[in-house]
Amino acid sequence: MPPIDFDLRQLEIFCKVVELKSFSKAADAVFLTQASVSERIANLEKGVGARLLDRLGRQILPTRAGELLYKHAVLLLDMKRNARMEMENFLGLRQGEIRMGGSTIPGEYILPEVIGRFNEKYPFVSVTLTIADTSEIEDLVHGGDLELGVIGSKSALKDLLHHELWKDELVLAVHRGHRWARKRMTTPDELYKEPVILRESGSGTLKIIEDYLKASGLGGVDSFNTIARLGTSTAVKEAIKSGFGVSILSSRAIKTELEAGLLKTVKIKGLPVMSRSFYLIRDRRRIASPLCHAMLEFLQASGKDSNKNKR
Repeated sequence: MPPIDFDLRQLEIFCKVVELKSFSKAADAVFLTQASVSERIANLEKGVGARLLDRLGRQILPTRAGELLYKHAVLLLDMKRNARMEMENFLGLRQGEIRMGGSTIPGEYILPEVIGRFNEKYPFVSVTLTIADTSEIEDLVHGGDLELGVIGSKSALKDLLHHELWKDELVLAVHRGHRWARKRMTTPDELYKEPVILRESGSGTLKIIEDYLKASGLGGVDSFNTIARLGTSTAVKEAIKSGFGVSILSSRAIKTELEAGLLKTVKIKGLPVMSRSFYLIRDRRRIASPLCHAMLEFLQASGKDSNKNKR
C-alpha cells in the first residue's frame, strides 16, 4: 500500500463538507465549483486509501475514517492559521478577524461597547459578533464556527472551557402604568395570575429563572400565565412597555428604561435576589489563535474591572 498523503487545501475542503454536510454549501464556502469539490474529495480519498464520506440522501456524513481524519485536520488547519498569524505578529502586522458569539444580554448590551474598546487597541483586527441564545452559541463554539462565546450560564459540554466575566441580576419588570408600579413587592400567587412574557427555550435567562423558582419551592415557569415567548430581551421589554404583560429580565437590559422611568421593578415575595454570571467559553480541543488570545485577555481584564467597580 502506498504511503498516505494529502495537502492542507484538500483538508480545508474536506472539513467544510463535514461541517456543512453538503458539497454545494462547501463549494460556496471555499469559492470552488461543486464539481471541483467532488473531484478534490475523490483525490483525497484516493490518497488516504479509504472512503471518508457517506452520501445519505441529501446529507453528507463522515465515515469512521472520515471522523478520524477530521479530528486531525481541524488541528492542522488551526496550526496553519496560527503560524500565519504569528508570522504577521512578528512582522508587526497585527491584523485579521475574530469570530465570536454572545447570548442575547451580553451580545446586545455588553459586548458592543467592549469590542469598541478592543478596536481602539487593535485597529486592524475585525471582530464578527454573532448573537443568539445560549444553547446556539454553545453549539457554534463547539462546532468550530466561533472561536469564543459569552453566555449566561455555565456550559454542560465537557469540551468547552469557561471563565466567569460579569455579574448580572434578574428583576421583575412592569410598565410604569401597571397597578404594581407603585408596589414594592408582589406575591407568587399574584404573579402566576398575571399575563407573563418569557424568553424562548434555550435562553440562559429562562434557565436561571427556572432554577431560582424551583430552588425556592415556587414551582417552575410552567406555573406562569405565559402569553408569549419572544426571541430577544429587546422584544420582551418592548412588549412590557406596550402594556402587553410583565416579565423577569436582566437589569442590564432595562437600565435605560428604568433611568427614564418607563419601566419599574417589583420584588417577588419568598424569592431571593436572582443573580447570575456571564461566562466566556472556548473549545479546549482547538488551538487558540494569537488574535483569539488577545481577545481572551482583553475580556478577562474587562470582567475584572467591571467586578471591582461593583464592589
